[in-house]
Amino acid sequence: MKLFQRIVSIAVVMMLAKSAMTQTAADTALENKVSEWVTSLKLNDEIKAQRVRSAIAAHLTAVRDWHNSHPYTMIPEGINPTTGGRLSEMDRQIIICSTKPGSIHDNLMNVLRAELDSTQVEAILDRYTIGKVAFTLQGYKAIVPDLTPKEETEILKNLKLAREQAIDYKNMKEISAKQN
Repeated sequence: MKLFQRIVSIAVVMMLAKSAMTQTAADTALENKVSEWVTSLKLNDEIKAQRVRSAIAAHLTAVRDWHNSHPYTMIPEGINPTTGGRLSEMDRQIIICSTKPGSIHDNLMNVLRAELDSTQVEAILDRYTIGKVAFTLQGYKAIVPDLTPKEETEILKNLKLAREQAIDYKNMKEISAKQN
């Protein structure tokens, strides 16, 4: 019995160590991403750059942690009221992720808007969504080559709104679903 308890104890320690190593790797990857994004802005003020880095890192961490601690299974299977079909796993994931506190988004945007000009804010938002606004707008133009300037302005406004909402989701599948 003591041998069994010792084996179980070792297994638990190994699982905890693996979990800690995985978290450390995720944190390092996140820090590298944030550093790359902020460096791309070529800010001349290191204090400003640090505030922006901290805000982005806090946001990405909060989004990741919320996503990881709130699985789609927390939303019951049901009917999508828009389509009448069953809610997909992605629908349920988007619903649960959309319940995170609004302060997560607001805190990031307040810092970005206070520290950066509008072009730099857009550059950071584009980093979150890997340039989906420009890509999707080009798709619209290919489908409807004779878009009027008024129509293009309206589409661009809606794409930018979707982009800002999409930054609060963890992965590209969620971001793409949110922008479509």
